[in-house]
Amino acid sequence: MLLFALLFLAAASLSTASPVCSRSTQTFNLTTPVLLTISPSTSSCTSAPFPAECATASTAAPFLSSSFQRYGITTPGETAALLSLILFESGDLQYNRNHFPGVPGQGTRNMQSPTFNALYADSLVTAGRLTSSDVQTAKAAGVGPVLDLLLKEGNEDLDFGSAAWFLSSQCSADVRSGLKSGSEAGWEVYLTECVGTTVTDDRKTGWTNAIAALGA
Repeated sequence: MLLFALLFLAAASLSTASPVCSRSTQTFNLTTPVLLTISPSTSSCTSAPFPAECATASTAAPFLSSSFQRYGITTPGETAALLSLILFESGDLQYNRNHFPGVPGQGTRNMQSPTFNALYADSLVTAGRLTSSDVQTAKAAGVGPVLDLLLKEGNEDLDFGSAAWFLSSQCSADVRSGLKSGSEAGWEVYLTECVGTTVTDDRKTGWTNAIAALGA
């Protein structure tokens, strides 16, 4: 009887134990192979038109993973949306400045507008990542110097962190909920209502590849 009671208690304990963190809520540790699966061309910067701006998958993956953790990007759907946006806007990680047509001050890996780069810089002051004096000096000099500050050598984590910051601070809870669902409709709302761009076949291909690679 004692043995039976002990076994029963053990079984009950297992059945009520908290589950291991599920895929729908975990923070993704983006790896180089996964990024290469989504965008094979990120394996090399050999033919990059602006070599100083180009980053390979092996360089980008750790910075992107850190940014997802920092800004609370915890689902495959959100992760896929951000990766597809970054890869599209940066030409598969070849650029972090707008060259076509060449909008001054527009850049970082998701090609943020100068207005959002200024807001991003302010948030980094609050987070202790940049100094207030550096940001104010850059702002006083114009939109170009603000972008220069974000892209300064040694600030690669800031460059790769902009897309996650934008989603976490500029998109509504409804938009994020749509992304978390992993649905195409949710992704389209993110692009049109938060990012402020249109859905194209090229963007959809990138998103579809990211969804498949992440198993969303």
